[in-house]
Parts: sequence; structure tokens; C-alpha cells
Amino acid sequence: MSDTKEAKAAIAPHIIKEELMAAGQWLKLEKTTYVDPAGSSRTWEAVKRTTRRAGAEADGVGIIALLKRTLHKDCVVMVKQFRPPLGCHTLEFPAGLIDDGECAAGAALRELKEETGYKGEVVGVTPVTCLDPGLSNCTTNIVMVNINGDEMENINPTQQLGDGEFVEVLLFPVDEFQAKIDELLKKEKIVVDTKVYIFAMGIVQAFFKPRELPVLKQ
Repeated sequence: MSDTKEAKAAIAPHIIKEELMAAGQWLKLEKTTYVDPAGSSRTWEAVKRTTRRAGAEADGVGIIALLKRTLHKDCVVMVKQFRPPLGCHTLEFPAGLIDDGECAAGAALRELKEETGYKGEVVGVTPVTCLDPGLSNCTTNIVMVNINGDEMENINPTQQLGDGEFVEVLLFPVDEFQAKIDELLKKEKIVVDTKVYIFAMGIVQAFFKPRELPVLKQ
């Protein structure tokens, strides 16, 4: 192998420059010039949020909230809302952006209260995860929350939605989670968030077929 090839092979991919192509109130489009592992200069178009807080590790949070009530099955709290980029409703975990001065746990409890009306207790936070790395640098923490459904404020929760927010709260039993999602897909024109369906598949695998690979319907 020549010295040139050895030098190229040792190059770590890195960003050279980022150029603004277009910007809106919430998002911007950038052209990124970078060096690939072979040493070649390439460009990539990427969407980025304009709202990431200084010093924040992630843009927002996704919330896996488990509602526990006496004499009821444990349920996962879901939200259904119209998403303009898809032109239809979606089924998602409650979620939102992290505000100034907030940690992931604090943002999750606030967003859960606003979107669903439920008050919960954080029981776990994931590391920062990416959402669609081929398209954007957007990142999130997934926050696990337990909700005591027997507490008075959680018996008849009241949403605290902002202007222009229209969110329907759905409760799916944990032991029927994937089945309930599939039923909804048959009845309505709705798109399921990837995180939600992967979580549903994981539940099935963990409880019913822990030693088998999942088989999806064609």
C-alpha cells in the first residue's frame, strides 16, 4: 500500500464548513462540507432546529409514561395529533422541546402535564439519542415516567394545551400494546412514530418470544 493510501485510510471524517441555505422560525437548511474516511471532500444537506438551547445536550424529550391504577390494566399514555408534514394524524409518545434552564426530566414532566394532564414521577432517562441522522442533527432524551392513576389530579386529568395545539390522549394496555396499535391502523389513516412501534415490538419480544426474532405481517 502506498503512503498516500495509508494516509487517506487514517483520516477521521470531519466537518469542514456549514453554509446556511434557508432559514425559518423553527428550522434551517444547511449545506455541510465534510471529509469522508477515504479523504474525499463531500457535501450533505441537513435540516437543523433553530431552537436548541445553549449548552443543552438534546433538543427535546420523548416520554414513555405508564399509567398505573387500582383494578385496571397498566396502560401506556399516547397522544394522537395532526402533523402537517405528513398531512395526517400520527400516534406518538408525548414529547416536546427542552426549555431554557430545564433538564430532560423536568421538561418531560412539564410536557406530560401540558399534553395529557397527567402528573408523573421520572424513573429513568436515556442518553441522548438521534432521531433521523441522515436528515437532521435533532436529538432527544427518552424519559420513563410512572403515573399514579389513583391520585386525585390523575383521575380526571386536564390538559394544558397552548394555542394551536390539538392533542387527543389515548391509553393502550401494556399487554395489548402492539395489538391496539394494529387495530387503530386498520380503522384510521394514521402514521405511527417509529419509536412507538419499536417499543411495541420490544414488549412483545420481551414477554412472549424472548428467543425469537420478530416476524412482521406482510
